[in-house]
Amino acid sequence: MAEHKIVVLDGDQTGQELLLEGLRVLDPSVIRMDLKFEHYDLTLENRRATKNQVVHDAATAMKKHGFGIKAATITPDIAGDVGSPNAILREEIDGTVIVRTGRRLPGVMTVGGVSAPMSVVRMAVDDAYGAKEWREGTGYDEIAYRTEHINRGTCRMVAEFAFQHAQKMNAKVFGGPKYTVSPVYEGMFKEEMDAASKKFGAVRYEPQLIDATYALLLARASEPLVIPALNRDGDCLSDLVLAFYGSIAGSESILLSFDENFEPKVVMAEAPHGTAPALQGKNIANPLAMILAGASLLSFLKDPAATRASRAIYEAAFEAINDGVRTADLMGHATTTEFTDNVIHRVRNKVEVWEAMGQS
Repeated sequence: MAEHKIVVLDGDQTGQELLLEGLRVLDPSVIRMDLKFEHYDLTLENRRATKNQVVHDAATAMKKHGFGIKAATITPDIAGDVGSPNAILREEIDGTVIVRTGRRLPGVMTVGGVSAPMSVVRMAVDDAYGAKEWREGTGYDEIAYRTEHINRGTCRMVAEFAFQHAQKMNAKVFGGPKYTVSPVYEGMFKEEMDAASKKFGAVRYEPQLIDATYALLLARASEPLVIPALNRDGDCLSDLVLAFYGSIAGSESILLSFDENFEPKVVMAEAPHGTAPALQGKNIANPLAMILAGASLLSFLKDPAATRASRAIYEAAFEAINDGVRTADLMGHATTTEFTDNVIHRVRNKVEVWEAMGQS
């Protein structure tokens, strides 16, 4: 049996509590495969104490082992403080794509009749988040400036993965940048989308400007969509799309870096939500996103046992919700640990039955 090592990036507040719930589901005794975990303490306290060295160490470990799972972390708003670890991690593992998929949760009412899944495939680097900003002048004449950049390599990775992902989902690639207003900057991304469309000729492609993308989302809600986006556009779209399905805690977030053949080189899974300090210690937060993050990570391991475990976790989580085992954000009464316990029970049963039947 192959051994796989997962780098665990411990975090802050409710983010850490939910990470621990996700790790309970990934326990080898539950999923019946050999996983090892290597922990790095990315709490705000330790990032300050190590001057972010622990973040660099965690990135190095992920590059070595290829897989990581991360808790939500606090980003301090004090100038000169340690900042967000996410930017460091993305840069050091050469992460170029973030994918978040909204999907209908059984028995949970969606917004506007949304029924099909939507994946937002977003640039993980550059654009507004890597911009240099400054101001000149005073009073009413004061001017704020910002310089942004994107590179063709990142544009190509996002476009390529979007079409690969749409092919797997039997989905349409939909949306795009505002290239009519920004033909040089955003036009580069549109060029790569068009080129990927020719390469993946069987994948449906409906390019739209970003404003039209927002306007048409609900009108296209009955068909699976993959939406490639610039970094900030994708950040905004992700929160909107996930909210369509009842809770931002209903989806995992995956950061990917790729080799020269567009194969995933490093995969880091996390929940898309933050540290939720108001929920800390109350045992009421929804662990679903963190549980799904673990399931998604397993799907990249290229091991039949991992594929089986991933499927078992996805099915168990959604069956639990369908049977009414839900946390308060989904209008239920289950505690955090009760939901996880129920998922673990279902995963154990599935794996046991599948093994007895000789299914891989």
